Amino acid sequence: MSLSHAEKLTSSTASKPTPFSAASITHHQNHEGSPDPRLGFSRAYSVSLSPHLIYARSNLVPALVSSKVYRQLEFLAVGSWWIYQPQEIRPQGVSEKGVNQGPPGQNTSLGRIPASREDVFADKSIDLRSTRSLMKALKLAADADAYLTTVNEHGNQSFPSFLASEYKIGPKLQAPLQSLTLSSAPPSKTTVGHAIPQLHKHLTSIGIFGPGFGAVTPKWGGLAEIAQVACRAGAVGGGVYVLNKGIESIDGPVQTPALPTIVEETGRLLSTVKLQGGDEVKARWIIGTPSTLRHCSDKDSEQHTVFAEVTHVTAIVSSSLTSLFPPPSEGSPPPGSIVVVLPPGTIGLPMSLDLADVPLVYLIIHSSDTGECPEGQTIIYTSTTLSHPSSSQFLFSAIKTFLSAVPNEPTAPDVLWTLAYTQHHSLPSPSSNPKPQQSSNVDSEDIERGPHCGIIRLQHLSPSLALDDNVLKDVRAVWERITLDDGDARGAFMQFEDRVGFGGEDDEDAS
Repeated sequence: MSLSHAEKLTSSTASKPTPFSAASITHHQNHEGSPDPRLGFSRAYSVSLSPHLIYARSNLVPALVSSKVYRQLEFLAVGSWWIYQPQEIRPQGVSEKGVNQGPPGQNTSLGRIPASREDVFADKSIDLRSTRSLMKALKLAADADAYLTTVNEHGNQSFPSFLASEYKIGPKLQAPLQSLTLSSAPPSKTTVGHAIPQLHKHLTSIGIFGPGFGAVTPKWGGLAEIAQVACRAGAVGGGVYVLNKGIESIDGPVQTPALPTIVEETGRLLSTVKLQGGDEVKARWIIGTPSTLRHCSDKDSEQHTVFAEVTHVTAIVSSSLTSLFPPPSEGSPPPGSIVVVLPPGTIGLPMSLDLADVPLVYLIIHSSDTGECPEGQTIIYTSTTLSHPSSSQFLFSAIKTFLSAVPNEPTAPDVLWTLAYTQHHSLPSPSSNPKPQQSSNVDSEDIERGPHCGIIRLQHLSPSLALDDNVLKDVRAVWERITLDDGDARGAFMQFEDRVGFGGEDDEDAS
């Protein structure tokens, strides 16, 4: 979004149902009390609502290749992972890269997290005994068979207690490992069933696209850029897409004499979908999320759904934070984004909160190389599942705390603009036994339930900071159901032939 589009978002959340609520924008003032002139014009920015990391082992990557749409996308490496700690409690396993004066009487530091086994060996701050323990834990997480066995046996155990009991890793060294899990839950509530598969994906992704990094971020706006390219590919293939037209009502299914052949061939009647603005379309299948299909809610289905709220804060910062964007390894490309982690206890809490209920705060920081902001600035994306009236202020405090500790800055960088909002997610209810290789969140009941046949409910995008593999698994499950009687199409999921007008040599010939 440009900044003007973000302004529209804040007004639309109050006027019509969307997955977003409580949106607000703040233009921060300079020392003279006027809007900071360093904030650029609206279209100089491309703020993302989905700045997810994409691991090299993500199932999206081969789909982008087989569909040929990768030709229309640019990706940048996710560079170093950093952790914020007051200097006196900075743990082993965190390499100090710079110290800056923090709150009065206390030095604060940003340390680079050893994000691979090579990093652990290279980190001289870790003693030999601790190195052995860490290497055993990382070896387990990287082994495909061993990590599945561990998840089956210890899936419901908390990750910190597992590290302490199985590998004698104490709290000081647990923080870096916990950071790599990207968990939105407090450390004590992060299970082995979540942590070990996430560590497995992290470790096995390193080196696939280049040395020293295992994840990338799309240029020009995160996952929104992938959605835009996918729409373009669909249009070139004969599809039609209309933007910003929600569903007002669904009537049917009804007999349609004008289309008897289609009805007879498919055995499925057509529903009439009325869009915002008055347009009507006929459909055999209607696919959407709970927010887009609110007119055909299913109480039975809702009983099997967990609804979560995530508070987001996005900030435009006046500095490029150059010292935090080194190549993660020799021969690595320049990173376009980095990850900064602030553990519980490093940020001031509202009085009513218990420290044990506070998750880690992750800052996903994008440089101007992503095309999301002007040169010399950065955009910080952060979020929390912490349910509290002051959640957005808590996140803003995390951003300010981090900026006060950035090394090699003569003064702390300034926040020029912030967007705060709440996003509502519908998630499948958790099972008692974790299933890291579960095929899909969509089953036959999801497809046939509801007031009309042919309505398929997908879950909202996961609040995870990395793109969840279940997104594409769910899409594939829907594809296979719709193409159930079409053997040729069923085996061609996300396999597109070269098309004139969409990438490849045909484009050059057409031009």
